[in-house]
This record gives sequence, C-alpha cells and structure tokens, in this order.
Amino acid sequence: MADKALHLRIAGRVQGVGYRAWLCGEARSRGLTGWVRNRSDDTVEAVVSGPVDAVEAMVILCRDGPPAALVSGVETAAWDEVLPDGFNGLPTL
Repeated sequence: MADKALHLRIAGRVQGVGYRAWLCGEARSRGLTGWVRNRSDDTVEAVVSGPVDAVEAMVILCRDGPPAALVSGVETAAWDEVLPDGFNGLPTL
C-alpha cells in the first residue's frame, strides 16, 4: 500500500496538556515519520507520513488527543515536502 502524508492543525485546549509528547509517542508506535510543534496561535501543528491506514488512524486519534486535551477541530491537508527520518518535536513557531 502507498504512503500518505498529511499536514494537521489541531485546535482547542491542546497546549500545556502533553499533546505534543502524546502525538510523538502515538506516531512513533505506528512507525510514522514527521514532526509536531506548538504554534503561537495556541494550535498544534503536525505532519504525519506513512502507510495510508496508519496515517488515517492517527488523524482519528488526534480528534481526541491525550486525556487532558479538549480538541475542537482537526484540519488536514496533503503534504508533499521531504520529511526527516523518525518523528520529532519542533520548537514553537
């Protein structure tokens, strides 16, 4: 099956609740590559890449997030830029 890459913007109470660390762990456990970071507008931004089923499952998980999060929305868009190996947390932008 082909790979898929998506850019995610997650809104709601998603900063200060362990969302980035949770997303990194979930993505790594599924063998996905990409990155995650907080944005200065209080959203979390991520790119997830890997097998279609794993990426789509990750998007579904992101709609709930970790226990302390309160997600109000997840926007997705195709991503076609080169990604580093592994899954990494990036500094806030």
